[in-house]
Amino acid sequence: MRFWSGGVSLACLIVLSFSTLGCNNAVNPFCASARPAPLIGFLSPSTVSFSQVQSGMTLTVNGSHFVSSSEVLINSVPLSATIVSDQQMNVTLTPDVISGPGKVKVEVQTPSGNTSDLGCTSGGITSALTLTVN
Repeated sequence: MRFWSGGVSLACLIVLSFSTLGCNNAVNPFCASARPAPLIGFLSPSTVSFSQVQSGMTLTVNGSHFVSSSEVLINSVPLSATIVSDQQMNVTLTPDVISGPGKVKVEVQTPSGNTSDLGCTSGGITSALTLTVN
């Protein structure tokens, strides 16, 4: 029984069909190096004083799908973070990044993996949460 025609195997056609339909990377074996898109749920603390920032305070970002290459964006400025787990990361806030009181946009960015295959998604930027600096 032949499962292929014209040089393309049935298994390959199935994988390509799944990948073009937007199924997740787990179904597509060509997406092995893809990174999950991060998600953020809440900040701890969510309100700080500017004097805390001047002292260099630690902000904890809680969410999911954090990997070693994930970084925190503070008002769109990327900062290296310490990954505690795939659900928590810490970043140090200083006056170099936050120049005074106000609302601060916090996001997490994970660069895309080493994949260029059709149907593979990789990495991304979360929606923003707001840190209030008094």
